[in-house]
Parts: sequence; C-alpha cells; structure tokens
Amino acid sequence: MAKVVGVKFKNTAKVYYFSPANETDEYREKEGVIVETAKGQEYGEVVFGVKEVSDSEVVHPLKPIIRKTTEKDRKLMAENEKRIPDVMKFAAEKVEAHKLDMRLIKAEFSFDGKKLLIYFKAPERVDFRELVKDLASHFHVRIELRQIGIRDETKLLGGIAPCGRACCCSGAMSDFGKVSVKMAKNQGLHLNPGKISGLCGRLMCCLEYENDYYAEVYKKMPKVGGTVKTPEGEGIVVSNDMLKLITKVKIPKPDGSEAYKDFPTDRLEFKKAQPQNSNKKGKGKDEDDDDEPVSEDMKKLLD
Repeated sequence: MAKVVGVKFKNTAKVYYFSPANETDEYREKEGVIVETAKGQEYGEVVFGVKEVSDSEVVHPLKPIIRKTTEKDRKLMAENEKRIPDVMKFAAEKVEAHKLDMRLIKAEFSFDGKKLLIYFKAPERVDFRELVKDLASHFHVRIELRQIGIRDETKLLGGIAPCGRACCCSGAMSDFGKVSVKMAKNQGLHLNPGKISGLCGRLMCCLEYENDYYAEVYKKMPKVGGTVKTPEGEGIVVSNDMLKLITKVKIPKPDGSEAYKDFPTDRLEFKKAQPQNSNKKGKGKDEDDDDEPVSEDMKKLLD
C-alpha cells in the first residue's frame, strides 16, 4: 500500500496522486499545494487528504508535494493572471501582423511565471516560428503554442450545457470518451443535432454515461413502429419507456377507431432484435450499424 494525496490542476477534472511531504502532514480539500511534476513545479488543489491505495493504482516513483501554498505563492499566481489580457492582446496583434490563419483561445503562465502556454485553433498546421520569437523577446519567458480541437476548446473555456449544468468535459471528466450515434439510438433519443449535441457542436459526452444500461435494455424492447401482440390484440409500437420498461401501443378497434395503451414489455410478444456483428466489413465496433439512415447533419457531429 502507498500513502497518497489526490491533487488536480487548473482546467482539468483528472485527479493525480502525489506523495505527502511528511507522513504527519494533513491536507484539507481545496487546499492549495505546490507539487513536483515532469514540467517542473506546479500549483494544484487538494481533492482528498492522505490515504492508502494499492500499489497497482500508483505509478512509481510518486512525485512529491513540495509544500502548501503561501501568501507569496498566491500573490505570484494573481500577478500571472493579471498579465493574461496583455498577453492575448499582444499575441493577437502579432498573429494578424504575420497573417497567420489561427485563432487564439487561451493563455496561461506556469506557476513560477517562466513559461507561457498559448492554446489556439487552426484549420491546418501553422508555421508559428516567427510568432514564437516575437512573444519570447517581448515577455522574456519560454513560449509554447498548442493547437487544439473544438472539444478541447469547450473543455478549456467551459460553459453551461443544455441540461443547465456545467459542461461535463470541463468539470467532471478526466478524459474524452468515445461517443457514437448508436448510443443516442439506444436511449430512444430523436436524432436531432440540436438536441443531442453539446456546446462544441459534437455529440454530448453524457450519452456515454448510462450507455451500458440502455444498450442492454434496447435489446429487450420492441422497435418503435413495429408490430407486437398484446393481451388485447395486435398493435403498433408508439414509444418505449426504457426506465420503467413500459411500451405504449396503438391498437386498432373493430369500429375503425384506435386506442393507445401502456403495457409492461414482458407482457408483449414480438420478435427480438438479433445481436449485431460488430466486425462487419467496413464498420468498426463503435460505428452506427442500425437500419435507420443518418442525416448529413448527424454525420457532421462525428467529424
């Protein structure tokens, strides 16, 4: 067993393990600490105090916590933050001067202020060597420019998702998961890009959270629009409640009218879907393999 302290860094929800400076030290949640990383000393925030975890969960050797943050550390970080608007303004001017096809997203200094990292978006690779020279000569620090995608942009900037909560990628996820149109179909969602896409314009990350449950239940439910036998005769499936396992069926009556009734799925007779072969030629295991066609708008979500 190894004693560790959970620490996370700015703009990430991933928790990293560090070795406590002294076994007698106590670390409180949300307390600032200075830690040793592969990039040098960095500021982090405590997620949980000292606890023991199995050696299989730890990558040895553990980097140490150097110390808890001091008032001097907090002032230094505040000063670095105040410099960011000037950095973005100057960098934008130089991007325009060099006629570079790129859009600056965010800038941040390392804890000690000796390194400046700038995130940007561009449709293709950019030769920014002259830009780096201008930035280095002006700010007298080491410069790193990092090109990111649209999902990374949302993760960095954050925002309020359609559900009303903070975007999962910026507040709850340590890494991006694989999300597919099939997950939306499993959950009975309409394939409307406006309903199942996040702020980034791609499929919402949360579609993955309960996919295992919905994928299993989907196999046990009749297909919407399909014919089923009910205790009151044959009918057409209108909708499925995949949490309550209830199916709404439209049943025609002898007088020409129609009745809509709910039935527990286990009381219906229908042909269950056959398991799909995930190794079909031309299709990967995460690609959509349903008969329903995917619109051009939906295809854009997967680009």
